[in-house]
Amino acid sequence: MTLTVSSPQRGIVTVTLDAPANRNALSADLVGALTEVFESRAKDSDTRAVLLTHTGSTFCSGADLRDPPDPRAFVALLRQIVALPRPVVARVAGHVRAGGLGLVGACDIAVAGAGASFALTEVRIGVAPAVISMPLLPRVSPRALDRYALTGERFDAVEAARIGLITAASEDVDVALAPVLDGLRRSAPRALAETKKLVTAKVLDAFDHHTDDLIALSARLFGSAEAQEGMTAFLERREPPWVL
Repeated sequence: MTLTVSSPQRGIVTVTLDAPANRNALSADLVGALTEVFESRAKDSDTRAVLLTHTGSTFCSGADLRDPPDPRAFVALLRQIVALPRPVVARVAGHVRAGGLGLVGACDIAVAGAGASFALTEVRIGVAPAVISMPLLPRVSPRALDRYALTGERFDAVEAARIGLITAASEDVDVALAPVLDGLRRSAPRALAETKKLVTAKVLDAFDHHTDDLIALSARLFGSAEAQEGMTAFLERREPPWVL
């Protein structure tokens, strides 16, 4: 099982990434399962909003290097979340790495707990955060994104909120989410859908104009000798040869 889906609880459907042994890595199976879930939520009038959460200590560790999803399928999932006519709220109570930041960035609202940490680790294995730049660039502070994309440094939930990656950081993520979910339950469904169109317009514009080029860039980098060495080093838990 890669995820679980609840029935609507006063309009909120909870989708739980449920592969903790794999650190909820974005495998082909997980991306496919998420795509099916969001397709069904788009058609369900009983769904007011989707709460995306996780089991285990990691929200999402990024692409599964042993079973990576097709880049186009992953991009389609990210765009699907952004374009969904229902708000999607991320509940982050663990670590987020690489492509997982794209998943968080695609959500409309994201709240992280004290134990959450974040890192754009792509450069450390010889690739770039190419396709996930589409939901991140319109939302994250440019100077902060420069730093964290170029260095792969880890940062905490407070910093993630400061730079605009998430909406808020809290010692208790569920306490912080309570007024958010209450607000969504009090909002008219059609008004929510139209308001979401307004606030996501720039993000969707990035997908509409840059998808093909960034998928091609991602494919080139992942197929490079540098990336092959970087991924092998990561899986073998050793430093790649370019570390000084």
